[in-house]
Amino acid sequence: MKTTLILEELALFILAIIAFHFQSPYAWWLFPVCILLPDLSMTGYLGGNKTGAFVYNFVHHKAIAILVYLAGFYYHQDVILFTGIILFAHSSMDRMFGYGLKYVTGFKDTHLGPIGRN
Repeated sequence: MKTTLILEELALFILAIIAFHFQSPYAWWLFPVCILLPDLSMTGYLGGNKTGAFVYNFVHHKAIAILVYLAGFYYHQDVILFTGIILFAHSSMDRMFGYGLKYVTGFKDTHLGPIGRN
């Protein structure tokens, strides 16, 4: 089952790359430069586990990424569309590597299981 989930997230990551290629006017190098920016949401953990989990999960939620993308598409705003693509690609990439949405019990507790060694 784990392999199936990884392949599914890989397919979604590739979909984000395709969306970037066909719908973004930005240079190709901007995608890899920006792909890790959503991890800045980890700074929410400076406010504690509950705040950190909320901020992190909000930024890493695929529905939010899709809404941002659709807003950029609807309003013809390339930077918003690009932001939605990056959020979606980053969330897919994270889940491929086992980093899921966080529980309030701590950063290492995710919906995909604990991060790191058991």
